Amino acid sequence: MRQFRARACTAPDCGLRFPVECDAEGRSTVAEACPFCGAATVLTDAAYTTDEAPRPHTEARCELAALLDNVRSLRNVGSIVRTADGVGLAHLVLGGVTPTPDHPGMAKTALGAERTIAWTHRPDAVPAAAEHAAAGWSLWALEGGARACSLFDPDTARASLGARILLVVGHEVSGIDPRILELCERVLFIPMLGHKGSLNVSVAFGIAAYVLRFGGAAPPP
Repeated sequence: MRQFRARACTAPDCGLRFPVECDAEGRSTVAEACPFCGAATVLTDAAYTTDEAPRPHTEARCELAALLDNVRSLRNVGSIVRTADGVGLAHLVLGGVTPTPDHPGMAKTALGAERTIAWTHRPDAVPAAAEHAAAGWSLWALEGGARACSLFDPDTARASLGARILLVVGHEVSGIDPRILELCERVLFIPMLGHKGSLNVSVAFGIAAYVLRFGGAAPPP
């Protein structure tokens, strides 16, 4: 079990406070200089541990796999891999230029999930999408456009219950390959109330994956 304590900067015009890891006796081996102003810092308060979230007490709503079509950012993919582990993703298909868990920098954001998630890489994601469709998976794209309906639409909840869904996300700028979109039964969007039209791909994937897997019970027909 890992323990932490707070360090506080001693400079009156700084006041930075930040957590550091400590040993069983509450001692920290982290350098004492403040990362903002360089002044000395002191350990404060008692040591504490962080708790993991409890395991879900209900079954997941659907079986979920995912396809990343040319998601280019290593940080985004690492975050998605960690989310994939969290939702118990059945499999992750990495298409085109999408970095794989073999990349030495993946661990910085995946934090070990790169060692637990089942994945394959395909130079072209289109055949992988077609193979999943032929095997009985429903392809659902996270994308905009005229076909898109809200992730939070009651019909989406009804359709996801008990389904086998391959959630597809695409390139951060150009989106999903049109050939893959043609294979998708549904296109989902996440409502936006601010000035921007979309979320970061890893954030959008996290929202969609958790809504599909653990969202509330489907409304009555």
